[in-house]
Order: sequence, then structure tokens, then C-alpha cells
Amino acid sequence: MSVSPIEAGAGLLLLFFLPGLALTLAVFPEWRLRGAEGPERLAMTTALSVTMSVALTVVVGFGLLALPGGFSAAWSDPLLEEVLAVVTIAGAVLAWRRGRFAREPPRPSPAPEAPDEDGAWPAVRALEGLAREERRVRHALRIGPETAETARLRQRLAELEEERRRITDARRADLAE
Repeated sequence: MSVSPIEAGAGLLLLFFLPGLALTLAVFPEWRLRGAEGPERLAMTTALSVTMSVALTVVVGFGLLALPGGFSAAWSDPLLEEVLAVVTIAGAVLAWRRGRFAREPPRPSPAPEAPDEDGAWPAVRALEGLAREERRVRHALRIGPETAETARLRQRLAELEEERRRITDARRADLAE
């Protein structure tokens, strides 16, 4: 049985691109392929489309194998392509409903705030900087001879330790509230 180039092209698109594209557009309706982020979005959309299409083909194929009577992947039995076409149409309808094809892209839903996003990062950065400075001062005290500079370094080390305790206590108090 001979297959026309149009049938082969449509089959390959259904197996390797269209279902994943429809679902990618449905999942990320705010992505646009124009503007500054256009080339990056195009690359991500293409990669996701191919990956999702291959995964869907495998999952649908395994699902069809579980049917009574089995499933044969042949040109004379286009059941796999029919199911993938239904998945493609459902994904396109879902993308349309989510506003993918609107003139203005929909706003992405805001990410939920993590419970610890109330200033933990600046505190961590400050503590890391203090720890780095403490290591530098301790090293200078360890390798240097006893001089007038030693007293100043010991005073600086005490200040750094006190600042670290102050930041740690303030953070604990914030978390206790």
C-alpha cells in the first residue's frame, strides 16, 4: 500500500508536533512569539511541542494497546492518528478558551508567595558576608605576629560576631511572630 506525501506529512505532524503544540499553547497562553523574548519563546515552544508530542504518542499508543483486540500501528489502521487529532483539537480549544489567540495576552497567574519570603534572602546574604569577613579576620589573626594591628582585628572580630548574633536573633523573632 502506497502512502501519498500529504498523508505522510500529516501523519508525521500528528505524531511529532501538533498535539504537543496545542497543549503547549494551552498551558502557556501568555507566551508570544514576537518582541524581545520572541526567539527564546519560539525555541521553548518548539522544544516543548516536540517533546510533548512524542510523550503523548507513547502514552496514547500504550493506552490503545490495552484495548481489547489490541492495536496495530499501520497506515490501514489510523486509530492512533485519530486519537492524536482529538487531543490536538482539545488542546487548541483549551488554548483558545484560556485566551491564547486573543490580541492581548492573558496575564500570567501570580505565583503564590512562599511562607518564608518576608526577608530571608537579605538576612542570608548579610550572614554570608559576615561569615566571610569573620574567616578573613580569623585568618589574619592566626598568621600575623602580635602587633597593634592584632588588637584592632580582635575588636573587629567581636563586632562581626555581635552583628551576626543580632541578625540571627532578629530573624528568629520574625519567624516566631
